Amino acid sequence: MNTQEEQLIPAQNGADTPETQSLKSHSLAFISDEATGIRVPVTEIALEPSPNGEANGPFRTYRTAGPGSDPVVGLNPFRSEWIAARGDTEPYSGRERNLLDDGKSAVRRGAASAEWKGAQPVPRRAVDGRTVTQMHYARQGVITPEMQFVALRENCDVELVRSEVAAGHAIIPNNINHPESEPMIIGKAFLVKINANIGNSAVTSSIAEEVDKLQWATQWGADTVMDLSTGDDIHTTREWLIRNSPVPIGTVPIYQALEKV
Repeated sequence: MNTQEEQLIPAQNGADTPETQSLKSHSLAFISDEATGIRVPVTEIALEPSPNGEANGPFRTYRTAGPGSDPVVGLNPFRSEWIAARGDTEPYSGRERNLLDDGKSAVRRGAASAEWKGAQPVPRRAVDGRTVTQMHYARQGVITPEMQFVALRENCDVELVRSEVAAGHAIIPNNINHPESEPMIIGKAFLVKINANIGNSAVTSSIAEEVDKLQWATQWGADTVMDLSTGDDIHTTREWLIRNSPVPIGTVPIYQALEKV
């Protein structure tokens, strides 16, 4: 069990998510570690009284849906402060995006069908000579905020998280360029994780529909999401997905490459 003091804090002014629209007994709350200030979203389910009339407290479950977001704004990149504080990454000027990244159809149209208008984060990379993976930190004996977040989520001791990652028995797949993602862990000593596949195609779907699929997938328990999009606007679709995703996003780069030839 986690030895840190935990406190449940109701969400304040949370976004209206598919969950809150359809399941009125469910609400967003947070487990808070006062020592570190880390707050982990959980789903709180209101229970009916027992048959004898005895009141029951709420039931709290692991939450993959995150805090909810306005799709055109995206999620708060809350891990940015943790990443910058380690001092082992630096911003850099990446390759400029061009229309061909969204396929030949975008070039013919002269624009992507739904440009991302939200924040444009500057990409980061490791400083020369530094390694920025959670496995590296774990093997150095460093307990990161990501590991502390995971321990609260999994209701376990943070040393179990660090030791399993250091041994290569578990991974925390949170990219430094996806700071909106909530730390999660995959490994045999931890809760089972579920992946969801989504994606548009050359003949159907839109960016708005893909973001909607993402939100519904994470509502119903997807711990990771694979974007298998083909067809038009792959680059822009992924920008929308990453900026709105509280879970790690996987991609198939060859699909985008094929749209450019």
